[in-house]
This record gives sequence, C-alpha cells and structure tokens, in this order.
Amino acid sequence: MENGQQFDKPVRYQIRVQGCLDLKWSDWFDGFTITAADDQTTLEGTVTDQSALHGMLMKIRDLGLPLLAVICLDCGKISDIDFLTNDTSLNSMEL
Repeated sequence: MENGQQFDKPVRYQIRVQGCLDLKWSDWFDGFTITAADDQTTLEGTVTDQSALHGMLMKIRDLGLPLLAVICLDCGKISDIDFLTNDTSLNSMEL
C-alpha cells in the first residue's frame, strides 16, 4: 500500500454496536471480549487480517445490529477512513 500500512497483520479492534449482546456470543465473534451497557455493546479483540475484520462486520450485519463505530486500537497514526468523520484526532470510523 502507498501509505505503508500492512493489512495482512493481526490488529486489535474495538467495534461498537447498538443493542445489548449477551456474553455467550463471544465464541461466535471469534473470542472477542463483549461488554454491554446503556443499549450499546462493545466488542474488542484481535483480527488476523482485513478479511477477518470484514467477516466480523458481516456477522454484525447478519444479526441486524446497527454499527456505531469501528476503532483500530493498534493504529499509531491516522487511518485512511478518518476522512469520513472529518475528525483527524481518531483512528476510527464513527458512523
């Protein structure tokens, strides 16, 4: 990639969705840690590559959960998706 990012390495993500998921969904979400509060659920864990991240997002879609945010916890610099939010202080995609 032009910007030097590698998309085939394990990376930690935090994904926020609207609605409350029970902890029993952790296995289905590849062992991600699940925390539910205030009608939102946070899933946090490591994906092996971008393909695995897209698989996680498809599972969220299949459950019909509104996606609130996808945050790269290991990104040391602003990611290319920040232009969507016009907020260069985050390494995330706020929806």
